[in-house]
Amino acid sequence: MTDLSIIIVTWNAKEVLLDCLNTIERQVLSRRDEAALDVETLVVDNGSHDGSVEAVRAQYPWAQVIALPDNIGFAAGNNVGLQKCSGRHAVLLNSDTLVLPDSLERCVRYLDANEAVGVVGPQLLNPDGSKQNCIHNFPSLVTETFPKSLLEMLLPQWFPSKRYSHAAPIEVDAVLGACLFVRREVFESVGLMPEDYFFFLEETDWCWRIKRAGWQIHHLPDSHIVHIHGFSTKKKVPANTRIEYHRSLYHFFRKNRGGFRAGVVMALRVAKGLFYVLTQAPAAMLSDSRREKWNVRKTVLAWHLRGRPASEGLASLRTAKEENRTS
Repeated sequence: MTDLSIIIVTWNAKEVLLDCLNTIERQVLSRRDEAALDVETLVVDNGSHDGSVEAVRAQYPWAQVIALPDNIGFAAGNNVGLQKCSGRHAVLLNSDTLVLPDSLERCVRYLDANEAVGVVGPQLLNPDGSKQNCIHNFPSLVTETFPKSLLEMLLPQWFPSKRYSHAAPIEVDAVLGACLFVRREVFESVGLMPEDYFFFLEETDWCWRIKRAGWQIHHLPDSHIVHIHGFSTKKKVPANTRIEYHRSLYHFFRKNRGGFRAGVVMALRVAKGLFYVLTQAPAAMLSDSRREKWNVRKTVLAWHLRGRPASEGLASLRTAKEENRTS
């Protein structure tokens, strides 16, 4: 049986996707020692129009390409891969990642040695080698009320982060979906990723369900993956990205914490947004970067004040594309 199924969901990210596949070829497929893994790679293309499908088929014929006609979202795209994969374990790997030596092997060996662990995540690195935050706490009124940095500094045992070095694997609430390893038994018994999110927090919601089924989720500090953070969405459409995050956050609260807490979080977010837009307006005139950040916050605030219409956000890009195709 295949040791590991590598599932990569991509959307108009040909350049980084090809770089990612190149590192898989060099760091994983070329190994011939005893630690070498038997792997398969599934590239799920979410309706790209940048030539990604053709480029992968031409340059990396060992990758199985699943070309979808439209962008069905991160969770649904990964579920297509999970349903078709054959590995004992699967890794959800972003297209904007670079696989480093022994990184995938360490995670597979850890899952094999720890039967109570259902999900593991490596340490994600920026391209310059600095650490990214890749550990998630489940959203709560505490995380929404107090600054994340303050919680991480004062209560590191409950809010682990990149601020402190970890000498050994640690149990966490959730790991980032940019590189998430899951054993087959977990997704066959607990179920696939929740598709009621288009983008953001779907892996957190999935980890919530996995933990409640009795599985542990661990962070592995000695396994490293480079993550070119936000290539596909945050840098291209920052306002739509932030709107989609807020939509997912409120959905997570309604689904797992209740309507009252969701309403409180929404009120807090609106108040913070209004305060920022009003107080930072003069600073926005000083530089292009500050003005861009202020415009994004203003757009998100306006979305809230218009009643959070479903027609805005990342899902709206898919809707617009479908409308253009049928018109």
